[in-house]
Amino acid sequence: MFISNKGGFNLKIKWFFILFFAVFLLAACSSEKNHDMSGMNHEKMNEEEPSSKDTSSKQTNLIKTTKTKTLKGNEFTIVAKEATHKINGKTKVTAWTFNGSVPGSEIRVKEGEKVTIHFKNELPAPVSIHWHGIPVPNEMDGIPGVTQNAVKPGETFTYEFIASVPGTYMYHSHQDGVNQIDKGLYGAFIVEPKEKTYDKDYALVLDEWMSNPVATDSNGMMDNKDGMDHNMGDMHHEDKETEEMPGGHGSGMTMAHDMSMYDTFTINGKSGDAVAPIQVKKGERVRLRFINIGYLSHKIHLHGHTFQVVAVDGQELSAPKEIKDQLVSIAPGERYDIEFVANNPGQWYLECHGDLEGTPGMKALIQYDGVEKGNDKPNDQQNLPNFDFVNYGKNKLGEFTLHQKYDVEYTMDLNTQMMGNGMVFTINGKTFPDTDNINVKTGDLVKVRLVNNSHKDGHPMHLHGHFFQVLSKNGKPISGSPIVKDTINLKPGEEYVVAFKADNPGNWLFHCHDLHHATAGMVNMVKYDGYKTKFKVDPNTENKPE
Repeated sequence: MFISNKGGFNLKIKWFFILFFAVFLLAACSSEKNHDMSGMNHEKMNEEEPSSKDTSSKQTNLIKTTKTKTLKGNEFTIVAKEATHKINGKTKVTAWTFNGSVPGSEIRVKEGEKVTIHFKNELPAPVSIHWHGIPVPNEMDGIPGVTQNAVKPGETFTYEFIASVPGTYMYHSHQDGVNQIDKGLYGAFIVEPKEKTYDKDYALVLDEWMSNPVATDSNGMMDNKDGMDHNMGDMHHEDKETEEMPGGHGSGMTMAHDMSMYDTFTINGKSGDAVAPIQVKKGERVRLRFINIGYLSHKIHLHGHTFQVVAVDGQELSAPKEIKDQLVSIAPGERYDIEFVANNPGQWYLECHGDLEGTPGMKALIQYDGVEKGNDKPNDQQNLPNFDFVNYGKNKLGEFTLHQKYDVEYTMDLNTQMMGNGMVFTINGKTFPDTDNINVKTGDLVKVRLVNNSHKDGHPMHLHGHFFQVLSKNGKPISGSPIVKDTINLKPGEEYVVAFKADNPGNWLFHCHDLHHATAGMVNMVKYDGYKTKFKVDPNTENKPE
């Protein structure tokens, strides 16, 4: 700002500069998506990248996104690039893409194959790729500053790992993820089993976008002046009221639990009538692989058919029973696979249920070959029972039991707190990188008790590099099929106990997959005694692992 000590400085000139800078600052504030998490201890976390979810592209010479391609084999090239993406008939956004599409190329490999992926970054900011849910070696996990340096613009990195466990997974950027995933840097990754139970399968990636980011600030806060972009929206589409923070130095601060700025919900990057139909033939057994890369839970309803929930987070269930007209709730980071027999010719909706503005756009048609029209209608407001895995499928002995002896036991108290001038999301009262690690030795059996003490915030907790078995929910043991996952969603007040074997040495994140919460502190690490990382931190790379 210009300052003069001369007594004759013209008053009109002063007012000119004041008005100029006011207009400049207002324009900047209304055109960008602020992701500064002031509760973090990391340096430069308030430096952001340009918003992509804007209806007006700032660059008219961008390429247009293409249809998502399916890549098969065991060696691939992934290029991160910017493009203009059309979500529906009225909304275009500037997206960051893998291979020019949203979602990025769908990668399909065979169980047991060695996979090589050459990544090139053509974006103006550093990027990394995390292989969400896939048990890869630690140096391939894609976490900037933890397992590698983020890949700078114009540079490359090669990822290699064995696709040892079949299932439904995804890949996404883990560099400044709260921004970069929001821009479209994600894709489906399917490890196909040696023996299939289905005739046809589809990967359906669920996400949310903003059609008009000017309408509200980027974090959904009613009166947010500190620039934090923590999502205070309800994770379950149920409560959009404000909450008075109780006690302490946060007392009296009212916050809006509102995610209404995400007003466009998508399936595979498209919304409403732009969503491609799911083509089936009568008699086929069809598997639908739901992948939630967004920040809201989505309750999915399949019309006109009975179905089975056959896998969670890529892991098959034991003897899943047929159910009908139940909502399958899929939280951020989770994957659910369902199978149905196409035995009811017609056109049937597959849709999200809820009452948010974007809900009606998250629907697709199950389209039978040779059927030109159907009588089914959407019913996304109908109250239907929710699927619950705690007593679903055939009970059998899993790898772990609730009361066996464990080498390491850890309680994870998840909470929302005011700290300093901003809101943070804590684990045992601390924020990353000051959270207490879960320290293990190779071969240790580890039991973790997770408790959500946040009043309004759901926390989908994701463990890197391992699967865990869910042993109990709210004090009651799992009584159906053994449930093996890498992401567990805790609604306010809920408690889960999970267990895993420390069989993949490294430094592994255990964090909330609402990345607004992770960026504001809700990150922990599982650290193996004696493990030394093979990479050296580049001080010139701005690594942002959250």
